[in-house]
Amino acid sequence: MAGLCLSALIVAGSASAKPSPADPAEVRAEQTVKAMTPAEKTVITHGIMPLPIGPNPAPLPPQAIPGAGYVPGIARLGVPALLETDASLGVSYVMGMRKDGATALPSGLAMASTWNPDILQRGGALIGSETRAKGFNVLLAGGVNLMRDPRNGRTFEYFSEDPLLSGVLAGSAIKGIQSNHVISTIKHFALNGQETGRKFADVQISDAHARESDLLAFKIGIEIGNPGSVMCAYNRVHGEQACASDYLLNKVLKQEWGYKGFVMSDWGAVPNLEAALKGLDQQSGAQLDPAVFFGDKLGAAAKSDPAYAARLDDMNKRILWAIYDNQLDKYPVTPGGKIDLAANSEVALETARQGIVLLRNERGVLPLTKTAKRIAVIGGFADAGVLSGAGSSQVQGLGGPAVSIPISGDPQWSAFLAQTYHRSSPVAAIKAIAPKADVRFRDARFIADAVEQAKRADVAIVFATKWSSEGFDQPDFSLPDGQDALIEAVAAANPNTIVVLETGNPIVMPWLSKTAAVVQAWYPGARGGEAIASVLFGETNPSGRLPITFPASAEQLPRPVLDGYHEFEPNFAGDAPSKTAKLTVNYDIEGSDLGYRWNARKGYKALFPFGYGLSYTTFAASGLKTDGTTASLTVRNTGKRAGATVAQVYLVSRSGMTAQRLVGFQRVELAPGQTSKVTVKIDPRLLADWKDGGWTIPAGDYAFAIGENAETLGAPVKVSLREKHWGD
Repeated sequence: MAGLCLSALIVAGSASAKPSPADPAEVRAEQTVKAMTPAEKTVITHGIMPLPIGPNPAPLPPQAIPGAGYVPGIARLGVPALLETDASLGVSYVMGMRKDGATALPSGLAMASTWNPDILQRGGALIGSETRAKGFNVLLAGGVNLMRDPRNGRTFEYFSEDPLLSGVLAGSAIKGIQSNHVISTIKHFALNGQETGRKFADVQISDAHARESDLLAFKIGIEIGNPGSVMCAYNRVHGEQACASDYLLNKVLKQEWGYKGFVMSDWGAVPNLEAALKGLDQQSGAQLDPAVFFGDKLGAAAKSDPAYAARLDDMNKRILWAIYDNQLDKYPVTPGGKIDLAANSEVALETARQGIVLLRNERGVLPLTKTAKRIAVIGGFADAGVLSGAGSSQVQGLGGPAVSIPISGDPQWSAFLAQTYHRSSPVAAIKAIAPKADVRFRDARFIADAVEQAKRADVAIVFATKWSSEGFDQPDFSLPDGQDALIEAVAAANPNTIVVLETGNPIVMPWLSKTAAVVQAWYPGARGGEAIASVLFGETNPSGRLPITFPASAEQLPRPVLDGYHEFEPNFAGDAPSKTAKLTVNYDIEGSDLGYRWNARKGYKALFPFGYGLSYTTFAASGLKTDGTTASLTVRNTGKRAGATVAQVYLVSRSGMTAQRLVGFQRVELAPGQTSKVTVKIDPRLLADWKDGGWTIPAGDYAFAIGENAETLGAPVKVSLREKHWGD
């Protein structure tokens, strides 16, 4: 995938390159704008949130469906209404207001742990098909923000800390979504790294550092997925709201990247009318903003100011381009479409299987034999289901959650912010795989009871959970509700203690050395219970690899204390407590060196590094060859079981200086003894620096290495490269 970027750069820089043919969608958009009356030009530039929540809930128009947003169409011109729903993990549940359900994919981190663009595209196609069937034609998906702080409450929604991995996976998911003639967003543009003070946190970062990290992830995702819309973020960047950032929206996205689609605001993220001149094209959920800026106010400004008039035409052209490019008018949506729930469920199951990461497996305790006589299963509501992350991305199947625990006492948000569990019981799945075993479940309210059951069992499986949600960050890396003490006690009682983690963020593990095995299941989605049992008993050979670093402690982070966490009261809206409240977040501390790159720069060793994951078989990778534009290597299954691994290639230094970057990866499935040659193309931007308004590869010696993970690297292979410059 990344090789396509290189080809595009070569063509763009060629003096003999032929001009691109006219874009039919762009031509149609221009024609429609010319046919619009002044009143029609402010119809599709703003919309409402058709839900009875927020300070000023709007009445539900007849065509609207309870969901994230509704933008009326223009029937005279054949412009369809935009019916919008969240999110990247499935069609959102919206607190059950539609009295329906949808297929819940595993969390973004679980999907990213597959390192498999193909399964991401299949998942995107699944979500897109259910979006259409429910009557929506815009999906607010494509979360590509990099993990700058692992305590971020929305980490579970996103993919990774690496721009290549995140960009490729997000682009693949978007491609799958839009194959259904549904517009997908890519979000949240940009540098949206924490939920604390999310509407007033002011990010400080140099242009170079932004281009080499978060913006590069967006650029790769846009190149691969061609999303119809970009959703801007809540936070500020250099003092400007991201949804009114001339730097992000005009300079970078539209002028330099040549993006043709439209920028929609996040809900409640528009500060004023001037946001239109700064590059915002559509005001979403307008009742959440101080005013409806992009309706009559925008129309009046366009009548008196040529700058607003030109901007209004461009806003409409961009929205129409996305509509026509995805053929929303040709393939209209209506509620009540057919959904193949069984087939979609299998995609969710396979994604969960591939995304589970085996972190520890002492004495080969896993996989379990199906003849185990007595199994103690402890905690995590494992008798009922598997945990799900909360907020706008919340998805639930038919019948709603198996368990729902309100977190907020505010009646307006309590259902929205509930700790909920999908109806996929690990206990039931374990019993189905090992029907002769005596499986005893304890809810872990009483540690003494859990310990007694663990003593009597051949194997003890502790399900540990840590809930995450949009709107709230986490104070540290511990497990809540005394679960660390529970695991410690159970492990002391039974040497065959296996810990299954359902978390949306990295955690620390003070009990790690006392356990036999640790399985990172993330939030595993609609079929998570079956996927976990499949891995525990070896029906699935685990192949997941960590897409984020698990730090050994908060002291290893660029910001040991999350900015503003102790100063500002957590609140879902994220509004500033006063007009004078300020929260500055300095991302120039780490710059573009996030996660494993920060650790390489500082010499830190993680608890578990980026790219880490174990298997029930063994693999060997060797024979790295590269010229700096492609890399090839050989991967062999040296064990006795079929399995999959991820070939990883890293830049490790430039001219003797540490500069670690993932430059290529590929998931490989191999039978015992089977060998496969892997070739990956290297995007030149991953070798370059952003300097003087463009990319520069400095002349020098570049060292590359095969990585079992970001910390376990093979012998370096050096290549001398000439200096090279090009634009974005």
